[in-house]
Amino acid sequence: MTPEQFWQNNSLSPLDRLREADILAAVDSPLPFSLALPEDHGQLVSTRQAAVLVPFVRHDDHWAIVFIRRAQSRRDRHSGQVAFAGGMREAHDSSLRDTALREAHEEIGLRPGDVTPLGELPVHHSIAGIAITPVVATMPWPYPLQPAEAEVARIFTIPLAWLANKRNYEIVDITSMPSRYPGKSVSYREFDNERLWGATARITLTLVSQLSNHCGQPLPVCNEQLSGN
Repeated sequence: MTPEQFWQNNSLSPLDRLREADILAAVDSPLPFSLALPEDHGQLVSTRQAAVLVPFVRHDDHWAIVFIRRAQSRRDRHSGQVAFAGGMREAHDSSLRDTALREAHEEIGLRPGDVTPLGELPVHHSIAGIAITPVVATMPWPYPLQPAEAEVARIFTIPLAWLANKRNYEIVDITSMPSRYPGKSVSYREFDNERLWGATARITLTLVSQLSNHCGQPLPVCNEQLSGN
């Protein structure tokens, strides 16, 4: 299924009626629940900083989010995975927002001047000991994005309304990775031949939950799922 096919077969969602000001207000609101892992979740305490850009785009009357699939590489432990454009903070970055904008420019050709930052989500800690700051923004669409061939295999969008549908995701226990903490993760169904899971899915569902709460339609995520009871 492509975004166009999804929208043709589904009515307009309340999420599609959000304005930029609504997204900004939702990002600044308290989290209805947290899927962020604690700082000492993995084998290493998160001492390294990174940032990713979470860009909203407008397809006619609908919102979608831009994702990438990383290129295949033996040197990249996240090779072939769905992700947001982003990377490690460098010494010359004045802020983590600048990190996200710089990385998006390098990886997908998105000029920083064409991005409207709206806010930042709470830090998400990775198993590898990296503290990831998601920077939420909007960008023009369509846009002549250019993937860096060595880093990005594909750039694509997923409709916001699809991401918020409870039939399309599940919250799962982290049991197959070394951890000091029995955390939770998120796994989405396949969309347009791409599968969203792990840290990127946790960030996505955290954001979607804030937007859904702002619309007065909280996601059906029960406390039992998050507490493990």
